[in-house]
Amino acid sequence: MSTNKTVELSVVIPMRNEGPMVGALFARLIAVLNATGKAYEIVCVNDGSDDDTQARLLAQQQQFPSVRILELSRGFGKEAALTAGIDHACGSAVVVMDADLQDPPELIPDLIAKWQDGYEVVYGARRSRDHDSWLKRTTAKAFYALFNKLSDTKLPPDAGDFRLMDRAVVEALTTLPEHSRFMKGIFAWVGFKQIGVPYDRPERQAGESQWPYFKLFRFALDGLFSFSTVPLRLWTWIGIATALIALSYALFLVVRVWVYGIDVPGYASLMVAILFFGGVQLISVGVLGEYIGRIFRETKGRPLYIVKRAYGVDEKANR
Repeated sequence: MSTNKTVELSVVIPMRNEGPMVGALFARLIAVLNATGKAYEIVCVNDGSDDDTQARLLAQQQQFPSVRILELSRGFGKEAALTAGIDHACGSAVVVMDADLQDPPELIPDLIAKWQDGYEVVYGARRSRDHDSWLKRTTAKAFYALFNKLSDTKLPPDAGDFRLMDRAVVEALTTLPEHSRFMKGIFAWVGFKQIGVPYDRPERQAGESQWPYFKLFRFALDGLFSFSTVPLRLWTWIGIATALIALSYALFLVVRVWVYGIDVPGYASLMVAILFFGGVQLISVGVLGEYIGRIFRETKGRPLYIVKRAYGVDEKANR
């Protein structure tokens, strides 16, 4: 294995409680990487696992010197772990993938071939989501459609984090300082010449998903609020429309009193109006809170992640 300065290909894999997958992952990944004939490294980021992931990674490193391990001081989340791996990758091209083998290592040669054709970002595009539930497929489709409608940054449909990036793209990514990170959006925002490679995404082969529905919903909100200010403008228009409706109704009441005499409004209509406008105000305050919360996190200037120990990796400052 060559030294870091001569690495042609880096594979970055964030992991959290992926102990059961480590053996199967490396058995397939090493075989694929050896077949490419390129000098490579595998940068594994242990994102605060509380199972035997770290021990299994160290065992793999004893067997394969090309394995580098970043052990974070706690779980900072997948986006931070992915950023840590990209920051420490040394290859001329960097592949990012999940550890659950739903991103098949066998697709890497196809990604490399497109890169050698001149593309600077080559992402895996899922042909179908047949293994996902109806609810997950529907919500995913709705999210991509909504994101591309609201944001100037367009996400390729059914593209995840699995991709190859040229060193120029990686260098651009490392200059982005934001802490509220939605990596799919960031990958698209930096631009460069991009193309998708279709593939069939298999089921997870072992372990449990780290993405329950509530976490996915929170992640989707992070993406929307990180790449669009349309929600703020939307509530401005809702406020204007609501004010016009209220003014029109007030004029209607005045005219009705002039024509028919004194009118006593009903209790039910009064309560409906109060609850409706109160709900509108609370939702608008919530939208403002989402943006203010992100401003608060950014201004604190805390590092995005903290490396507890690095095994076979050149030390770099946390960010």
